[in-house]
Amino acid sequence: MTTRLQTGADVIAAKLAQSGCKRAFGIPGGEVLAILDSLDRAGIDFHLTKHENAAGFMAEGAWHAEELGSRAPGVLVATIGPGVANAVNVVANAHQDRVPLIFLTGCVDAAEAETYTHQVFDHQAMLAPIVKASFRASAGTVGVMMEKALAIAFEGQPGPVHIDVPISVAEGESDETLRTLPQPPATPMAAPGEILAAAIEALGSAKKPLVIAGVDAVHEGASEALGNFCKTYGLPLVTTYKGKGLLDENHALALGGHGLSPKSDRILLPLLEAADCIVLAGYDPIEMRTGWRNPWSDDATVIEITPALRTHGMHRCDITLHAGIVPTLAQLGHGLGDKTVWADGEPARAREALAEAFALPETWGPGQVFGTMNACLPDNAVITADSGAHRILLSQMWRSRHPHAFLQSTALCTMGCAVPLAAGYKMARPATPVCAFVGDAGLEMMLGELATIRDMKQPLLICVLVDQSLALIELKQRGTQRKNVGVDFDGTDFVGVANALGGHGVWIDDAQTLKDQVQAGLERDTFTLLACRIDRRAYDGTF
Repeated sequence: MTTRLQTGADVIAAKLAQSGCKRAFGIPGGEVLAILDSLDRAGIDFHLTKHENAAGFMAEGAWHAEELGSRAPGVLVATIGPGVANAVNVVANAHQDRVPLIFLTGCVDAAEAETYTHQVFDHQAMLAPIVKASFRASAGTVGVMMEKALAIAFEGQPGPVHIDVPISVAEGESDETLRTLPQPPATPMAAPGEILAAAIEALGSAKKPLVIAGVDAVHEGASEALGNFCKTYGLPLVTTYKGKGLLDENHALALGGHGLSPKSDRILLPLLEAADCIVLAGYDPIEMRTGWRNPWSDDATVIEITPALRTHGMHRCDITLHAGIVPTLAQLGHGLGDKTVWADGEPARAREALAEAFALPETWGPGQVFGTMNACLPDNAVITADSGAHRILLSQMWRSRHPHAFLQSTALCTMGCAVPLAAGYKMARPATPVCAFVGDAGLEMMLGELATIRDMKQPLLICVLVDQSLALIELKQRGTQRKNVGVDFDGTDFVGVANALGGHGVWIDDAQTLKDQVQAGLERDTFTLLACRIDRRAYDGTF
């Protein structure tokens, strides 16, 4: 028997396997067949989807399910031309939402491209603004390139890295020696010297200090350190939507995730205005809307702990600690001692006001759907949310118990993400209950992926809010006194579609039916689509 020689695609797959990758997602074409074959040989399962956009979100969902500290990125595979173009949305999402993603694309060789133009365009030029780096694989240096790509994907703020793989490199023989992956740099220690001393002094003299945490605290695994910091010194914690669960949101100091709801802003922003010292722990304002531009008093001292220097211009900062969040929080605590902060109890009153503003309503509608689901899903459940009106209300009502438990597109805010995010997570952690929340328009964008989920044979829950309208856009349209144009549509028989695609669909019109079907859905061996009918304009006044 002829011994198979190592190829460039083998080197790519081997490096991904060394990093801990277990699965890849995408749609194959002739230009990536060698890559698929090598991924399979390396023990990396390839999962076929119906669209590259969904494949990227499944890769992200699976990445969220990885153990804390994993250096295994999500892996997305697309073929030349239309395959690459289809994936632009999810790559942009990974860039803005800080998701480590390796995007492998096939391409023709440079010499061939001089006389062959079918489906050929400059992948790297198109992707340049939305990736951290883009490489074109070259024979003899594939291993080094992969080491660079994997390091860059996680360096500072994580993000996508693109690798264009010419057919001749993927299929060609390679004599490269596979060395072990270099060890990643250690978590940076707290900033030394006068800057750290100034931060400690400012926090130590504060009477109303407050912490805001975001995506970088999630990536660093800073939940325990952040929770201990806040609980030890009595500091209230505000998070972005991506940071939900950094502190169990049932805790008295947890004020929840914010940034998109005007209703919550009216309660929370006065608290920020009253604070005299604000600690930004891995807070990236890319998730926030315009009301969060310079939301604190000119007299407040703002201390930022960040792994990447900020250039956003959203707010001022007095002291920047370019360092690890976990070690820096330990250092900052030295200045607080056991003094009393917020003696007037303002954070507790804000928490009570938020609970009242987003309480479980007595009548059927989106709020009752979310409150019912929050009550009957297990504490370890993971949920995802699509973009739209439902996401804003759900994010305010839902009590997250731990990080990576409420997945959504928070920076790009793209539709069509919830179902594939949930599917990817469920694939990686089949024992964890997972539910996707999606509007009817968002589900219609991704209906084909129900067939993908069917093939997974997992009891995934999909809760679709059916109001036959782009509710958030209609609300904005009406709020600006514009005519109703392009936001309403006819209804889809989601129950019929779910059943036809091998799942179990059911119409839901009341809370008791919802409870019963959630319990039944958790025990099925296929997906359950909970089609919750709500009135148009049901979101009016809710967020």
